[in-house]
Amino acid sequence: MLRSIHVKNLALIDEEEILLEDGLNILTGETGAGKSIIIGSVSAALGTGSLKDLVREGAGDAMVELIFETESEQVQNLLEQMELPVMDGCVIITRSWRNGRSISRINGETVTVAKVREAAASLIDIHGQHEHQSLLYPKYHLELVDSFADRELEKRKESCRANYQEWKEAGRKLEEALTDEKDRARQIDFLSFEIREIDEADLREGEDEELEARYRRLSNARKILETAAQAEELTGSDNGALMQISKASGILSRISDLDEELRDMSTMLVQMEDLCSDFNRTVNSFLDSFRYDERELDEITERLDLINRLKTKYGKSISDILHYRDVREEKLAQLTDYDAFVEKLRKRVRESEAKLRADCARMTELRRASAKELARRIRESLEELNFLDVRFEITFDTLDTMTENGADAVCFGISTNPGMSVRPLQNVASGGELSRIMLGIKSVMARKDAIETLIFDEIDTGISGRTAQKVSEKMAQLSSDRQVIAITHLAQIASMADHHYLIEKRVSEGETRTHVRKLDDAEIVEELARILGGAKITDTVRKNAEEMKRLAEVQKERRGE
Repeated sequence: MLRSIHVKNLALIDEEEILLEDGLNILTGETGAGKSIIIGSVSAALGTGSLKDLVREGAGDAMVELIFETESEQVQNLLEQMELPVMDGCVIITRSWRNGRSISRINGETVTVAKVREAAASLIDIHGQHEHQSLLYPKYHLELVDSFADRELEKRKESCRANYQEWKEAGRKLEEALTDEKDRARQIDFLSFEIREIDEADLREGEDEELEARYRRLSNARKILETAAQAEELTGSDNGALMQISKASGILSRISDLDEELRDMSTMLVQMEDLCSDFNRTVNSFLDSFRYDERELDEITERLDLINRLKTKYGKSISDILHYRDVREEKLAQLTDYDAFVEKLRKRVRESEAKLRADCARMTELRRASAKELARRIRESLEELNFLDVRFEITFDTLDTMTENGADAVCFGISTNPGMSVRPLQNVASGGELSRIMLGIKSVMARKDAIETLIFDEIDTGISGRTAQKVSEKMAQLSSDRQVIAITHLAQIASMADHHYLIEKRVSEGETRTHVRKLDDAEIVEELARILGGAKITDTVRKNAEEMKRLAEVQKERRGE
């Protein structure tokens, strides 16, 4: 459940916090009071809307924070998978803006907008003013059928995607092979040349590193010998370090028995003398054994030049070159035994196509079963929304070619009047009808998924009278087992509220600001009267509002029985 919406410095809002409850939460207010800001803020926090466009002019920073309470294991598992803190059933989603940059956080951890969307998909579903227009696109119809289906379809879709990629890749390679047939002889000659050039080089892993080390040694031979000889002279000559340390050790040893610290210093000098002597022997041995052969340097230089030329052509390292050679040899074998290679590719295409076709066929079966039950439930839901003689069908067509999502084209068809044939939804439904149809679909899908919070932004577009009453009853019914938040202009819907909030503009010190507050019983009646009566609220309008609220309470009590 969405427990809190905290908004700061967005549009006409300085800072507001809306504390929401279980059941049906209704938000009303005059046109232009700022109702769209609330929904826009929630959308921005969830990563589906722009926060920057809402920031109040002149504000240095802005923020919207949503606090959810949930017992959903799916949400908890998702947070763990994302390596985000799990806070005992609490999920806090924050999006803040400062200095032209926005940052999203979940439970205090900075995350990408994509992660926010992923988490939000399991927490809340927002139906905006224009979302019902998605019903005009058959692609959305297929998504609904798939969402309603069971887990087997999702597994089959995963298999279908994998087999589709295999089928396309096999087809691409076959087409490439058939195209290459024309210049097969030229390719064979070129591949043979590349392989021979690499083989003749007789490369060995790590050889280049060894050669480079030897090259550095030999190309700096003079500098190495001069420096080592200088070090030997400074340590081993008559006036060198070894002789001086030896003298100091002899002098200090004469008095070392007089004091413990003197004994320690004498021991240190003895150790230094031994170390210096070892170094002197080592440097002498190095100078005696060091050999410089100009011919060897030339051979190493020539070998490194060859390896570097091959690297330029075939890879950045010897390992890359050898791998390139193996790949080219495999290609050469394919071209040499071309007929067998092409037949192998054709077999791969046939096998992957057969698997893909089986996936598509099974997906069609599962979708048809899902669509049959979905159509029945949507039809029942529409009847509850005052579509009295409605017929609702989901029809299937087969695509010209298989895709990674199967081979089905799905279309929702409807007839809302007796004697009228069922026609595609996008051809017959008006704006108000689309809004009701979407509500009916949401009602069905809400029982299928585990989302605990639904938001409806002006679901009442284009409806009135008895239809509005039916819509209000449907929303009250929906809120019996989940939280529903709705912005409305209709008194019939507002009267069904379990909790009613007023969004209003106030002018203070020459500035207009939007505020949100929860209404008590008396204020609810006044707000219903405002919606019913417009600018002038008479006693009759107020009594109508009281009666409407009373009847709504009776209706809700019957719902709970």
